[in-house]
Amino acid sequence: MTDLLSAALGLGLIGAACLAFTEKILPVPPSHVLLLFLGMTRASDLAALGVLLAVTTLASTAGCLFWYSMGARLGPARAEALVGRFGRYIFLRHETYLRFSGAYRRNQMRASLLAQFVSTVRNYLPIAAGALRLPALSFALATLLGAMLWNAGFLLAGYAMRDGVHDLPTVAFRIMAVVLALEVTFFIALRARWHRVARG
Repeated sequence: MTDLLSAALGLGLIGAACLAFTEKILPVPPSHVLLLFLGMTRASDLAALGVLLAVTTLASTAGCLFWYSMGARLGPARAEALVGRFGRYIFLRHETYLRFSGAYRRNQMRASLLAQFVSTVRNYLPIAAGALRLPALSFALATLLGAMLWNAGFLLAGYAMRDGVHDLPTVAFRIMAVVLALEVTFFIALRARWHRVARG
């Protein structure tokens, strides 16, 4: 994995774009670790950080559009069946997929935006958006905004630490712990909202 990262980073911005796109297809390493690493190693100043943000955001959105197109080809029934059968292997629970599918039907812009702030969900929920035939333009715009905000947070964190500790495993562990805590909080809040909607 280290050799792959080094080879990709040797390609400059093209390599960063390839990493950001590939992470959407197979999230190894997780996006927050990758973005942190890019911010620490590729952003020499604020201008370079801005360019890096633009490149990774566009590549992330392109990865989401890839899954959107796959969902559109599959259709709702086949997409749901595939997630039900294989979702656990990519940490996407069938129940989570169904809930976000319902959220897409109620408010596609908000669901597309919020999906970008949950690891794994942000990678594969575009399948539901495509399967439900949500308007591609509104999906792309919401995804672009969500990806930009997500990427900016971790790129900035990496940039802030570029002159500090560069022990990536230690930093990655801390970031993953923070993200896990945020995701648990997010899901608790989201579950509470779903229950209120169901009762209402």
